[in-house]
Amino acid sequence: MTSQMFAMMLAFILYLGLMVFVGLRNAKRNNSASDFFLGGRKLGPWVTALSAEASDSSAWLLMGLPGLCYLGGFKETFWTAIGLIVGTYLAWLFIAKKLRKCSITFGDSITIPEFLTNRFQDKSHLLTIISVFFIVIFFTIYTASGFVACAKLFRSVFGLKWGYGLAIGFVIILSYTILGGYRAVCTTDFIQGALIFIAFVVSSIFIVIALGGFGNSVEQVQNFTDKAISGEFGKEMLEAFTANKSYSALSAISAFSWCLGYFGMPHIIVRFMGIRSNKEIKTARRIGIIWMIISYIGTFIIGTLGTVFLYKHGILLGTNSVIEGINSLGAGTQEAVFSESMKLMYPAFIAGIFLCAILAASMSTADSQLLSASSAIGQDIFKGLLKKDASDKTVLLVSRISVFVIALIGLLLATNPNSSIFGLVSFAWSGFGGTFGPLILLALYWKRTTAAGAIAGLICGGITDVVWHYLKGGIFNVYEILPAFIVCLLVTVIVSLCTKENEEVSKKFDEYKAMKD
Repeated sequence: MTSQMFAMMLAFILYLGLMVFVGLRNAKRNNSASDFFLGGRKLGPWVTALSAEASDSSAWLLMGLPGLCYLGGFKETFWTAIGLIVGTYLAWLFIAKKLRKCSITFGDSITIPEFLTNRFQDKSHLLTIISVFFIVIFFTIYTASGFVACAKLFRSVFGLKWGYGLAIGFVIILSYTILGGYRAVCTTDFIQGALIFIAFVVSSIFIVIALGGFGNSVEQVQNFTDKAISGEFGKEMLEAFTANKSYSALSAISAFSWCLGYFGMPHIIVRFMGIRSNKEIKTARRIGIIWMIISYIGTFIIGTLGTVFLYKHGILLGTNSVIEGINSLGAGTQEAVFSESMKLMYPAFIAGIFLCAILAASMSTADSQLLSASSAIGQDIFKGLLKKDASDKTVLLVSRISVFVIALIGLLLATNPNSSIFGLVSFAWSGFGGTFGPLILLALYWKRTTAAGAIAGLICGGITDVVWHYLKGGIFNVYEILPAFIVCLLVTVIVSLCTKENEEVSKKFDEYKAMKD
């Protein structure tokens, strides 16, 4: 083992040790299901904001989007980032405060399925069952993307085999999620969000300076793009850059529609429910938006300028072409642009710390997803339907077992080394946005929404999302979140208008609207 490899490994060991320590430290503070799933609604604005954004911006922020940028997807990356920033702002503005108030009014709900069931007074419990079904399915896919990112990172940095990288990510994420619950997840997300932010800011400045300033950087990227389109870098790069050059308005709308995901992402909007005061939401919103804007600028800079930076150091990603003096790392490696750049930019130990940002992004999302999925099973299915008199201790045990099982299934889905982080996240994101997004908005703003409408909308939105995902060509190239969101919204409204309004729910809704901050 070289000294450089040892230094990077030491950085990783220290970082991973810190994450496990946080889990152990918070393990004793989980005295109830509310503590484990929602932190007792006692977290401040800084932890809430960075936790929400870090759990949102998974490894696709540091690997998926930069990899897309690397292959010439400048326009798609730009419109996706704009959509995500707008979506984040609107979610904080229109959902955060109202969701916290509404979830307290309707049975002091601590999970999204429980909130929907209480809000619409669904005595059939179909809403709970269907909600949990979609949450488990889409979170399992989402969690798989985090394990894929871990495996790609460890393979890129240490040359580990795919299975070993998956195993390391699996063990560490499980450790602090099972032990520490919501507090541990939010605390580690805060640390990880800060690390991601610093890595982007410092590295963006470094790479611009290394390429001779902003003007020279842009010129060099244009030259690289011209060579790619001319076929100099091989077939893979030619096809990617040519396709992205002809980016259409419909494609831009499709990318921007990522913004709809924020209204229905359980592991993000549950952060709104866990903040200790509505008065602190405004501060949290500002912190979160500033974090996002700067981080996405960093994504664009690293992904775009990384093409030239790596090429100047004799490295070409995303192609199997044989070019004299160039080390081509093979097709599908473009998502390693951040990690490869970090290894060249900094001394080994510092590079190791910044590379932990990728691990941080993977872990901060996977842990939140596992916690949300396990809460749906433990709190909503086990206690809500199967054993209503279950103690908190029993619910926590069932939830922790659920974390393990869901993570294990996600691990199996991640065993393919050719898995795309961006592709997995895209599918899961659309699933949540297209099914839960309209229901959350209607639950908070339209008193007339009924349980039957919510159930019908949830089913139709979910089916539309999955079917649309697998249809290709023409209008079906539009990102599936958009048609799924529209279908769910329309079906929910139409069925609600065709069914009888629940007077008890209406009274509760008025109580929620009158509730002070």
